[in-house]
Amino acid sequence: MNSILLLFTAAGSALVLYGIIILLRVGRRSKDLPPGPPTIPILGNLHLLGMLMFFRYQKSGLTCNIRNGQKNMGIPLSTLFKQALVKLMKRPIYSLILGTKTYIVLSTPTAVKDLLDKKSSIYSSRPDIYLGQDVVSEGRRFVTMASSSKRTTKYGPMWRSVHRMMHNTLNIQTAVAYIPYQDLENKDMMLAFLDDPKGFRKHVRRYTTSLTTQMVYGFRTTSQHDPRLLKFFENFEEWGKLVSAGSAQILDLYPILRNLPTFLAPAYKNAVELGKKERELYMLNWMSTKNSIKDGKCHPCFSYDVLKAQKNEGFSDEQAAYITGSLLEGGSDTTSGTLVGFIEAMMMFPEVQKTAQAQIDKVVGPDRLPTLDDIENLRYIQACVKETIRWMPTLIIGLPHANIQEDEYKGYKIPNGSTIVPNNWTLNMDPKRNPNPRVFDPTRFENDFQSEKESATNKDGNQRQNWIFGSGRRLCQGMHIAERSLFMGMARMLWAFNFERVIDENGVPIPVDIDDFVGGIAVQPADFEVNIIPRSKEKADIIRNAWKDVEETLLDLETKQWLRVPPGMTFNTAETMKL
Repeated sequence: MNSILLLFTAAGSALVLYGIIILLRVGRRSKDLPPGPPTIPILGNLHLLGMLMFFRYQKSGLTCNIRNGQKNMGIPLSTLFKQALVKLMKRPIYSLILGTKTYIVLSTPTAVKDLLDKKSSIYSSRPDIYLGQDVVSEGRRFVTMASSSKRTTKYGPMWRSVHRMMHNTLNIQTAVAYIPYQDLENKDMMLAFLDDPKGFRKHVRRYTTSLTTQMVYGFRTTSQHDPRLLKFFENFEEWGKLVSAGSAQILDLYPILRNLPTFLAPAYKNAVELGKKERELYMLNWMSTKNSIKDGKCHPCFSYDVLKAQKNEGFSDEQAAYITGSLLEGGSDTTSGTLVGFIEAMMMFPEVQKTAQAQIDKVVGPDRLPTLDDIENLRYIQACVKETIRWMPTLIIGLPHANIQEDEYKGYKIPNGSTIVPNNWTLNMDPKRNPNPRVFDPTRFENDFQSEKESATNKDGNQRQNWIFGSGRRLCQGMHIAERSLFMGMARMLWAFNFERVIDENGVPIPVDIDDFVGGIAVQPADFEVNIIPRSKEKADIIRNAWKDVEETLLDLETKQWLRVPPGMTFNTAETMKL
């Protein structure tokens, strides 16, 4: 009897010991992985996460000063650790071990090109975002949906179907159809700058959102106070905070914790509640547009393609709502943040503003607004667009990819299911490629006439400067439209207004920190004051008359929606609109 008890005791002890050994292996970096900071058992590099995320190299040292809507997260680092991280950042590829997950960080154009572009067939999936994707959107959010059926048989085919739809609707040939939408919304924004210059952020946000709601749903967002606009940004900001919160990330880094009772994970309850609010809004947008299409009253928009695909493939209205809702997310936030960054840059670098205005005055003159037909003659403004994206990359850390099979790069192992992160900030601010990177200098692009799509797909990765539009098969399908919206916004702002520093009572400019950002997944400059001043009464009158003409000829006076299919749209016949 004693022998049996001793045997069971020994077996139990061995099992416990085995479990401890397995547990202590969690967080370790294997020798064949790319190098990275030293790890500790179970956590890996998780204890360093606050210092590693969103860091950048400045004159004052390596700091983090992105505020996630609450408090400044700036963390000064010790000299030795700072030097170690700077050395690490110079490597084209390095690894972070966060709990049970391996993160591979790409910090050079060549590394991004070699993996995310050249091997896009295996690097185009997404890592697990349990609360943000599986719980909030029940797996339906397109931007975080896995692209490969090797990870999930349920959503891989759906991703490919939606990807084809977006390509057919948003490619460079069809994107020109949306120019009437861009022109009208821009004129509305310019008028708002005249009437309420202090509210410039809200006007920019309405501009980009209304353009997107027209492209996606066929209706305008006519007011910065529109309930659906406010609810959308409230939900999206809440989603960004949720997925970047430690309580949510811990469930991705240690998936076993998902089995705990939900009352032990308060973030789970918040995710469920957010999901209800999101679905309510996205279903409202989708169903109203779907019914409008069936009634023959909807203007040209992406929802036509979604409805056709729904009829052919039979997916649910909830999935259709999230397909269109994901486009709304992608088309609104980053473009508005880029334009806010441009306003800050013009204020902080007045010599650039003067140079740009001189070119606009020579090419356009004082009697009309710039148009997209002026692009080829406004190369400096094109360069301003490119430099703004570089100088204010709204996605400081690129949206993560995941590989669907084990790979090898430069002698290092990349395990299947790793999270692959392009470090956009390091890519953009490399002083070797961009000397004095925090200086806004459009002449960096004076001989670069590539579109963002041409730049992103250039065979030579070093000919690419901006990475916020993604890479490989995850390249943003709407980047042509974003480029045009940015060009039109910047050209007309500079034609009409001066952007000047605000002066305090002592005649001293109020300080502005160009490296202070706010946000979660996407960021933009923290609040700053700026004087937005019309360059002349005549230009202000041109803006007012342009909007008056729009109201009298194109819009319903009561609803401010289009009276008819906008003139100049390339797919405006009844036949092409028929389902």
